Amino acid sequence: MIIRELENSDIPAIWKINEEGLPGTGKVSEDEIANLLNYSELSLGAFDENELLGIVICLLPRTEYGSLNYAWFNKNYQDFLYVDRVAVTTNSRNKKIGSLLYEKVIAHAQKLEYPVAAEVSLKPPNPDSIRFHKRHGFAEVGVLHHEKKSVTMMLRNS
Repeated sequence: MIIRELENSDIPAIWKINEEGLPGTGKVSEDEIANLLNYSELSLGAFDENELLGIVICLLPRTEYGSLNYAWFNKNYQDFLYVDRVAVTTNSRNKKIGSLLYEKVIAHAQKLEYPVAAEVSLKPPNPDSIRFHKRHGFAEVGVLHHEKKSVTMMLRNS
């Protein structure tokens, strides 16, 4: 398995993985994924041969990205590396791929001397993701309620 930067040619595979992760990943179009890649500070994929097995896309503060969750971190923190999405194909889950990707995210955040910011869905509940983030040193720093969902805002200090 190799981990490399995501490219525009990976967008259809990224979209497919994102769809498999719904509702936890948040629904986006292929165009929105292209925009995320343009805004991203760090966007990595885990590949087996040419097959994309997992992704992580991270942003620095104050881009034009319109997410309410991202806006919450911008309002409450000066510096952070925001994990917009992390997802692994259904067939590749529980094989440490998410952890491998997060090792790279954490190392990048440490170079920047920034905490890592992420949110996890509370409504609808995503207990697997909450356990995953806690296992990687994240702690809850707030809760944000949307019209039909709620998320726990999490931070991992570098």
